[in-house]
Amino acid sequence: MTDESPIQTEVPPSGTGCAECLEKGGWWFHLRRCAQCGHIGCCDTSPAQHATAHWQTTGHPVIQSFEPGEDWYWDFSTSESGSGPELAPPTHRPLDQTVPGPAGSVPADWKSQLN
Repeated sequence: MTDESPIQTEVPPSGTGCAECLEKGGWWFHLRRCAQCGHIGCCDTSPAQHATAHWQTTGHPVIQSFEPGEDWYWDFSTSESGSGPELAPPTHRPLDQTVPGPAGSVPADWKSQLN
């Protein structure tokens, strides 16, 4: 474990979509951003739940929504939501990105696959 703060405001996001879903050809419902390293992962409603998996693997406990109009934080270690500082831009996924996404990877029965 390091003494590094769980919120690093200068770290940009890792991309515009869930890193693991994009790598593996998966899809997501909503996106979350690690406030410490910028990793973009999919939410717990998404089939793969990569944001939670990132916390479990790295120990980075704080995420922020990566959805337009949302700036809330969640701390996995305390199960508490809250607010915090603005992170480095961009602060949300592209406005033209589909929800769920990414376009072309979402199955027709996506609603039945949500958690």
